[in-house]
Amino acid sequence: MGRKQNRAGKYIHLHITCMILLSLLGCVHFDKVTMDSEEKEARHYLLNSHKLFAQGDYEGALNENQKVLSLCAGTRLVDEALFNMGLICAHSGNPKKDYGRALSFFRRLVKDYPHSPLVQQAKVWVGVLEENAKLNQTIEKLNQTIEKSKEIDIEIEEKKREKTR
Repeated sequence: MGRKQNRAGKYIHLHITCMILLSLLGCVHFDKVTMDSEEKEARHYLLNSHKLFAQGDYEGALNENQKVLSLCAGTRLVDEALFNMGLICAHSGNPKKDYGRALSFFRRLVKDYPHSPLVQQAKVWVGVLEENAKLNQTIEKLNQTIEKSKEIDIEIEEKKREKTR
């Protein structure tokens, strides 16, 4: 019925088991090396984006941060790239500044990376940009009111002239 396993058979099973474990560990190590390589590349893009930003090349800096988003989706470096992109879009020196876009980057950082050390700063930016948007709406309404008031003043002046004729 049952046959006892000889000593050679035990060693073969042990050898196969060890090879499987080593190959799995090798894969884990390979993934770690790959991730480190991607992280190094992403860090290079982040450093380059800081240099471009300091030089006033806002579009180039945005592109470098976009590479980080593409390369490291869902990892810890994305929060820094999102923060950088928000700053770039909100920068007063940026001829293509876009406060709405900046706001979306900061909101995404707060929502998707709540434990990031950049969250508190991003929340401050969200508050400032939202307040700025409200003030701009108020200014637009005031300008519309001023234009209507000017039109009314012109009409009143015309009616006064007609009466004096």
